[in-house]
Amino acid sequence: MNEMDNVESNNLLRVGIYLRLSDEDKNKQNMLDDSESIKNQRNLLMGEIQKRSEFLLVDEYCDEDLSGAGTYRPEFERLIKDCENGKIDVILCKSQSRFSRDMEIIEKYLHNKFIEWGVRFISFSDNADTDNKGNKKSRQINGLVNEWYLEDVSNNIRSAFKTKMEHGEFISPFASFGYEISNVDNNKLVVDPIAAEIVKEIFNLYLIGMGFTAIAKHLNNKKIPCPSLYKYRKGIKLNIISNRPREDIKWTTNAIKTILNNEVYLGHLIQGKRTTISYKNHKIKHKDKKEWIKIKNTHEAIIDEDTFNRVQVAMKERTKPTKKTGLVHIFSGKIFCLECNHYMRKKNSSKHEYLQCSNNRDGYNDCINKHAIRYDELENVILNEINKKISKYYNEEKLKDMDKQHKNNRFTDKIKALNKQREETYNRILKISEYLKNIYEDKVNGIITVEQFKDLMESYNKSKKKYKDQLKSIESEISYYMLKDDMKKYNKKNFSKYKKFNNLNKVIVDEFIDKIYIGKINKEISSRNIKIKWNF
Repeated sequence: MNEMDNVESNNLLRVGIYLRLSDEDKNKQNMLDDSESIKNQRNLLMGEIQKRSEFLLVDEYCDEDLSGAGTYRPEFERLIKDCENGKIDVILCKSQSRFSRDMEIIEKYLHNKFIEWGVRFISFSDNADTDNKGNKKSRQINGLVNEWYLEDVSNNIRSAFKTKMEHGEFISPFASFGYEISNVDNNKLVVDPIAAEIVKEIFNLYLIGMGFTAIAKHLNNKKIPCPSLYKYRKGIKLNIISNRPREDIKWTTNAIKTILNNEVYLGHLIQGKRTTISYKNHKIKHKDKKEWIKIKNTHEAIIDEDTFNRVQVAMKERTKPTKKTGLVHIFSGKIFCLECNHYMRKKNSSKHEYLQCSNNRDGYNDCINKHAIRYDELENVILNEINKKISKYYNEEKLKDMDKQHKNNRFTDKIKALNKQREETYNRILKISEYLKNIYEDKVNGIITVEQFKDLMESYNKSKKKYKDQLKSIESEISYYMLKDDMKKYNKKNFSKYKKFNNLNKVIVDEFIDKIYIGKINKEISSRNIKIKWNF
């Protein structure tokens, strides 16, 4: 039996004290100790209980490091449950805001449920007392002020995070697999050498034809820990929800797909993809892609742009891998019938693999291209055609001089000038953001009037919009000249870097060939027309 059950005298009121340490005033000396703020609250409330002989303390409810908004607080919930069950007559708090800063919570409990349950609420620093009907409006005004405070804090935090993202600062508590947060700057990503090698292997495996599932199985068979397990072993605490023991969590298809789609490996940060509905409603809401904040070249890249782009193209074009090998065949998504434009499907016999027009199957004969072509014969034809192109373009001396020529061409100079202009414009935007922050503080501190604040805000926001528009224009121009530069050098570079291939693989085929068209057999000469659409 506890003290709640032993209270027999009607003259004694069973008291529960509620203590809460908010994020903004926490000051712990040791994570195992009560905070100084909690001690101060407890001393104040215990002093008040000692002054009143009718008060009997029966329980203490203490939430540390938790928000006063309408979010879940375990001790708060226990207090409410005890009040509902008739175990508490009086709740004591240092202030109404310690109980809650949410006006909805204040109205629900102080002015409704506590009256229904016969519970009195008292807070001392703001003189709130539900037995005093005359200060109900005061309590409601305090509730509104506290909620406005929460809203201001939330807006300021959102604004600060947005500014950080626009500055290219990393704001998540956890880095993507392949990176870790810098020990010097917690808004900067640095390469994790061990995990980065796994990321590179995943991209390479996909380019040689392995599918998502096959790559996941490959990594699991090699006993390579998945991202969450890898971070756990490094001492990084993640909130992982799984029915399996942490050591049994493995690589999955989704994990592979996520890595292959993530532009962070190019050295770019894309943040602000999601948000919460409000400071009171923490439900996640996905934002429109045009609202994402993308800042390029914020950290060291793990994957080069050419490899990343080829993977993106391959993911759009690729068909399913075979069940037997887990690999996609090297011509997947590229073979079409020259006569009807339907794709050529792969089929097997006991001796060979074949490709046949998909418009001639399941009892239908809608295409004049009736005969299949042997897969190995087509492979030899394509290999020979690629090597012919290479022999025409390969030039070792030109290849050595290519980078020197590139440094001196007019596109490179133009891009450098635009990059400098972009940096200057970006710095102007940063300065305006700082000015906006300062004038807000001046308004709060009474240095400037509300009217002056509005005028300055309007002026600065106009300037900020102008520079943001200039920045978009500059970035668009940079993209244009980079594309022109790539187009100028692509044809020669694509072929001149190779001398000869002895075998084909998916990487080579994807790099050189867009589509292959297979024509019908000419019975007179026993051959067929094969057309190649090159990637240049």
